[in-house]
Amino acid sequence: MTEPAALRRVSWVPRAHPLSWATLAVTTGAILMTAVDGGILPAVLPAIQAEFGLTTGQAGLTNSVFFAGLIVGALLFGWASDRIGTGYRRTWTWNVAMAIGILGGAATFGFAGSFAAFLLLRIPMGISRGGSEPVNVALVGEWWPKEHRGFAIGVHHTGFPLGQFVTGALIAAVLGVAGWREAFLLIPLLGIPVILAQAFIGTRRNQERVYDWIDGRGLTRPQPELSSRLSGGALAPVREALRHANVRWSVVLIFLFLWAEAGAVTFLTTQLVGTGMGLGEAAFLSGVSGLTGWIGQIVWGTWSDHAGRKFAIRFLVIGWAVTLLAMIGIAGAVSAWIVLLAWGLFRNAPFPVVYALLIDSVPRSAGTAMGIMIGLALGVSGVLAAAVSGLVIDAFGFGVHYVLLAVICLLGLIPLARMTETVEPR
Repeated sequence: MTEPAALRRVSWVPRAHPLSWATLAVTTGAILMTAVDGGILPAVLPAIQAEFGLTTGQAGLTNSVFFAGLIVGALLFGWASDRIGTGYRRTWTWNVAMAIGILGGAATFGFAGSFAAFLLLRIPMGISRGGSEPVNVALVGEWWPKEHRGFAIGVHHTGFPLGQFVTGALIAAVLGVAGWREAFLLIPLLGIPVILAQAFIGTRRNQERVYDWIDGRGLTRPQPELSSRLSGGALAPVREALRHANVRWSVVLIFLFLWAEAGAVTFLTTQLVGTGMGLGEAAFLSGVSGLTGWIGQIVWGTWSDHAGRKFAIRFLVIGWAVTLLAMIGIAGAVSAWIVLLAWGLFRNAPFPVVYALLIDSVPRSAGTAMGIMIGLALGVSGVLAAAVSGLVIDAFGFGVHYVLLAVICLLGLIPLARMTETVEPR
């Protein structure tokens, strides 16, 4: 008699078809591109301000426009990917979302001759950023055995910390030989090979090979069918996603994490400069959490495959709170290295674990669920968190600021308690 899937002993060493590994490499490259895209504007903003004579308020408007596009893109493309179809059909939706970003980067290089034109071009960049991520995550989750889903999404998300760390070097190299417009060409240079590779890999025939391999080794398919499309009206994916409590509560949970991250990151360089560092050293140190971020994502993603998603998230909430409180003690370069490397072990890790939980919970509407989560949580936190943190720091200092952020993290235990575990501890 075949042993029930829930009772099988699952290897800690991830096993998957070579095409699954290839998909993982491609989607990780896409996330790396997304991270570089997110780092370009802050790096070149002083040059843009100088050229167009912008006030600080006008410069900040570029970020607001980007986040508005992000919300639209996340909701629209997450929904569209479920309507067009899961599995290999997601490649079609994903390539369109990625192509919008590629065209936006190229157009910024060629047509951003005025501030109005530059501002308008931030809209497609935001739409692509918001639209590509939920489809990207759903795509990698549907090409790996369910037993190793947390590992795959964790590895896929290492593109963020790695991208955060290398963006500065890439931008510096471009600005050394060209201007700020050329920096936006990094997006098509990274994105074109990525979408071509995924178009080649993400076919029905290749997915059949992956599923046959999974079946032959007694593992669990990512979903029963190669591809499925929800029946019913246009809002069917939205209704199915919001019907599950895990989707609703994940929006709250990730909103709290992203609020804490935005509050910490926005003023971290300012804090480091206040300890006596030069701006260059402070800017470099503000990104060192990326050096350990990939470790945290892989370790906690893999751990969630065995101990459970909620179990892993519970430890991540506590790790976030402790390391944020430790930032109060940063007094120079040495303490900054220690604290920020420790924070990196937790900083990016909640997101792939929650993504895996959502795919577990609503596999046929995973794109919509993650689009709702990214659009609402990231969009709203991006608008509010930095402004509130700035007011707190001005009024009470960095100590109270980090205590408040730690409390916000710990509030995540409340929605977590209302969520349902999707992985049997093994």
